[in-house]
Amino acid sequence: MASAKERLAQKHPLQRLSSPSRSASALLHIDVRLVIPEGMELPLSADMGFHAMPAVFLLIDLLLFSPPYTISALPAMVLSGFLACSYWLWIEQCYKHNGWYPYPLFEALSPPYRAALFAGSALGMTLSTVTLKWMYGRVNPPRTPKEKPGAAKR
Repeated sequence: MASAKERLAQKHPLQRLSSPSRSASALLHIDVRLVIPEGMELPLSADMGFHAMPAVFLLIDLLLFSPPYTISALPAMVLSGFLACSYWLWIEQCYKHNGWYPYPLFEALSPPYRAALFAGSALGMTLSTVTLKWMYGRVNPPRTPKEKPGAAKR
């Protein structure tokens, strides 16, 4: 059976993706009419449960129960760009098969503006990653190694 440290290490590669993307999607969830088709609106409590609460719980988990956050800005940007492009390709593939987009916003935007939306989302996820790393450092300052008893001071 895996130890608690091993389980913690296994969990966190996926959290490195979910925390920034969940934070970015919670922040980008501004105009509900652009992301929820008419007639499919949710009560505020359900909407908060789907968007805000996962971001809050992932933030608490990241800041209080996670090993050091090691990704830097450039790899975060590459990863965010890859995820945004992959999601865009998936959305377009779904459109080819279904004949409609999952969100009214994609229908309203021309391809160049859709590209700008996904680029902006990737930038938002990158900024979220950098901000989460900064917050992690503030909540969990680096530990300085303690001197061994009897060690000579220089």
